[in-house]
Amino acid sequence: MKIIETGIPGLVIIEPLVHGDSRGFFMETWHAERYRSIGLPGQFIQSNLSRSGAGVIRGLHYQNPKPQGKLVSVFEGRAFDVAVDVRSDSPTFGQWAGVELSAENHRQFYIPEGFAHGFCVLSNSVLLSYLCTEVYHAEHDAAVAWDDPDIGINWPVASGELSRKDAAAPRLKEISVDSLPRMTS
Repeated sequence: MKIIETGIPGLVIIEPLVHGDSRGFFMETWHAERYRSIGLPGQFIQSNLSRSGAGVIRGLHYQNPKPQGKLVSVFEGRAFDVAVDVRSDSPTFGQWAGVELSAENHRQFYIPEGFAHGFCVLSNSVLLSYLCTEVYHAEHDAAVAWDDPDIGINWPVASGELSRKDAAAPRLKEISVDSLPRMTS
């Protein structure tokens, strides 16, 4: 497998080894020992699957307390996947990285705990999977505006279909530091 650093410690793009021939392909989507050897957590405790149609933007979501680390993959279609460091005490606070994930490129994006996550659909639909290091807690779910100009994400779309929650999400600077995750507990 190949690891691509993003410039933000812990946030990495993974290109798994894909074995293919005329019949199709085979790849490992998770191998605890192998992934732990590159610095990922050894255990995920929740698996999620999301289908979204063309023009959908989801995020930027985070959970605090009990932040979730995520290993994101696309099984069908294409998405531009983004992570923003929202840990209030991080030297990379407010910085972001993004990657195109697709069924064709087989890339994975590891997003550490304390990051906000979002994506936009680049195809007619996308089937996106993510393994999580913590279970979802609705009472701790929060969001940052997907188009926050202070973060400056270079989205490949100018607008899209948003949930009510995402459309009303505040800018990062409008969120109390006390309600953001921290690197140190």
